[in-house]
Amino acid sequence: MRVLVTGGAGYIGSHACQRLLRDGHHIVALDNLHRGHQQPMDLLKSQHPDSFDFIHSDLGDTETVLGALNAHNLDTVMHFGALAYVGESVEDPLWYYRNNISSAIGLLDACDQCHDGKGISRFIFSSSCATYGNPPEDKIPVPEDCPQSPTSPYGYTKLHMEHILKDYAQKRSIDDNPIALTMLRYFNVAGSDRSGMLGEDHTPETHLIPVAIEAALGKRESLSIFGTDYPTPDGTNVRDYVHVEDLIDAHVLAMHTVERGQVEAFNVGIGEGYSVRQILDSVKRVSGVDFPVHDAPRRAGDAIALFNNPTKIKSTLGWEAKITDIDEIVKTAYDWMKDHPDGY
Repeated sequence: MRVLVTGGAGYIGSHACQRLLRDGHHIVALDNLHRGHQQPMDLLKSQHPDSFDFIHSDLGDTETVLGALNAHNLDTVMHFGALAYVGESVEDPLWYYRNNISSAIGLLDACDQCHDGKGISRFIFSSSCATYGNPPEDKIPVPEDCPQSPTSPYGYTKLHMEHILKDYAQKRSIDDNPIALTMLRYFNVAGSDRSGMLGEDHTPETHLIPVAIEAALGKRESLSIFGTDYPTPDGTNVRDYVHVEDLIDAHVLAMHTVERGQVEAFNVGIGEGYSVRQILDSVKRVSGVDFPVHDAPRRAGDAIALFNNPTKIKSTLGWEAKITDIDEIVKTAYDWMKDHPDGY
């Protein structure tokens, strides 16, 4: 297939490009490099000079995106390009709505107009478990039919995009030109590719596992736990951590399985929750470093407990996580960060 990967220079997007290229697809990555990195794009181009191209552009530049879709005869979009920090979205919600909604509509305009109005055939959207907010106890582990009630602007941007995409897919079906639409609601994504080429390099870094690894590597003096009074077994938030390569497997299966005219939503997570303290213990075991940890107040917008019920994605796509041991997930992240102490 011929795939446009938006946010292709980011953490998850670059791993998607790597996997798709390995599978023999033609890939065009698009990224404005606000938080993505040129280096993985250059690495992938050097390895796949005839089947990979990178475009430095914003999602909302409809003319540029349209030109790329037509020039490369792209039929599929994997849409990763978005701002993705819960706390930051609370601090600057308009930025999040502008980037995650307005710019994405510009992308959809291009997807609709390309190929002489026939449009693309497949769209796979990077959604989030943040659309569920704080699920009721009887909905944990979280199934896809759990009520969606976000607790942050970030979560709302993902939920609004799901609604927009469903409306767009319905319009395409009415026009007798159906699209295959898949919305993948990720839980926490972690780890690095096991070849050691790609990793997680965010500025600022707010994700728990890499932040803890930075403390283990001496790049931080200590680490703070934001909230120790949650109604969980040890008082800290509980999350489901899926390895990035398993996550990309879900995208590939969706690309090959969901047919035109179908609209599907799947959770992607291992189906087990780990608390903040459990993650810190894992990083300490993997690194062999007992770094200092301090208690801090809760952060606005953080959900209490979120972990996945993987029944639907397993039965429909045949997907299940291959890496489920938290120490193994952490070790792939630790190995890359140890080898790349300054990131890319």
